[in-house]
Amino acid sequence: MTRGGVRLAKFHTPEIIIGSGSLAEVPRAASGLGVRRLMIVSDRQLMATPWYPELADRLRSSGLQVCSFTGISPNPRAPEIADALEHYMGARCEGIVALGGGSVIDAAKGVAILAANGGHILQYEGIDRARRPLPPLVAAPTTAGSGSDVSQFCIVNDVDRRTKVTIIGRGLVPDVSVIDPRVLGTLPPEVVAQSGLDAITHCIEAFASVAHSRLTDTAALSAIGTAWRSVERLVDDPSDPDAGLDMAYAALEAGMAFTNAILGATHAMSHPVGGLCDAPHGAINAVLLPHVIRFNAGADPEPYVALAHAVGMPGAGSAHATADRFADEVAGLARRVGLPGSLAPLGVRPEHVAVLTANAMNDACMTTNPRQPSVADVERTYREAL
Repeated sequence: MTRGGVRLAKFHTPEIIIGSGSLAEVPRAASGLGVRRLMIVSDRQLMATPWYPELADRLRSSGLQVCSFTGISPNPRAPEIADALEHYMGARCEGIVALGGGSVIDAAKGVAILAANGGHILQYEGIDRARRPLPPLVAAPTTAGSGSDVSQFCIVNDVDRRTKVTIIGRGLVPDVSVIDPRVLGTLPPEVVAQSGLDAITHCIEAFASVAHSRLTDTAALSAIGTAWRSVERLVDDPSDPDAGLDMAYAALEAGMAFTNAILGATHAMSHPVGGLCDAPHGAINAVLLPHVIRFNAGADPEPYVALAHAVGMPGAGSAHATADRFADEVAGLARRVGLPGSLAPLGVRPEHVAVLTANAMNDACMTTNPRQPSVADVERTYREAL
C-alpha cells in the first residue's frame, strides 16, 4: 500500500507527565490509580544515584506502602521476573512503579502480566497472549531511548534458547509515564549513545513500517529531527539540561510512533543478538540499521528520503542515492557517539549466523518490515554487519 493510502489507524498512549522535577508526581499518579501498596522495580545501579532514594522517600511520605525489587539486569531474564513476582505477591502489592531504562520497565511489565494472568513469562511470547487486565503500572524512565514507558512491547531474554522474546499487547502500555529529564544527567555517555540510537532506530522503523499512519509519521519525523540534533550534545555532556529535555521529548515521540506502527527487521535481527551475546540493544541496532535501510530501500527508497530531509540532509540525486547516503549518515552518527561499526566487537561470530537468522525470522517485528526478507537475505545482512 502506498504511504498515502486510506486505512484504519490506532494511536494508543498512556497519560504523560514530562518536565524537570516531574518525579515528584509519581506518588500522585500511583494514588490516582487506586494503589496503596506498591513495588518499585529498578536496578542496583540506580540505587547508587539520587533518583531511587528520592522516589522511595516521596512515595513513603505520601502514605504509600512500598517494597522494592532491584535485581534486574540489562536484557532482563525470565528468572528475574519470576523472583520479582514473588516479592510482589508476598508484599500483597496492588501496583508497580518502574524506575529505570527499558530493561527495568520491560521487567515490570512482565511482573504485571504474571500477577494478573499467572504462568511463566515466556508463554506470553507473541501478540495479545495476556488476556486479563494488568495491575496499575507507572513508568519513570531513566534513559532517553527505549520508549518502553509508552509502548505495548515487553522484551524478555530467554536464557535457555539464548534469544529475546517479544511480547506485545495493548494492555502492556503503562497507565502513566513520568519523564523527568534530570535523571539523564547521571547517565554514562555510552548509555546516552546507546539509548539515543535506539530512539533513532524507532523513528526510522516506525516511519517505514507497513503499519504506519499519519499520526505515527508525524511523531517519527518530529522525533528523529530532535534526536539527530541532540544526541551528540547529550553524549558530550549528559548534564546539559537543554539536550536532556530535547532527548526526553525525542524518545517519547519515537516511542509513541513505534508502539502504534510497530517496528521492522532491525529490531527483529537485534533481539536475537541481544539474547545470544547479552550486548546493549541500542549498540546492536546502530550496527544493523544502515544495512536494513539499504535492503528496504532496494524495494522502496521514498520513506528514507523523507527521513533524510527530516534530519536536514540534502538530496543526493535519485531517491535510491539519497536513501543510500542516509544509511551512511546513520552509520556516521553512530561512530561519532562512540558505538561500534560492526557486530564482531559485540560478540557475534560467523558460526552464530544460522541460529541468529532462525530466531530473527520468527520475531514479531519482522511482520511489519516494509520488505519481507528471505532466510538468505537475513543471513547475508548479518554477515555484512560482521
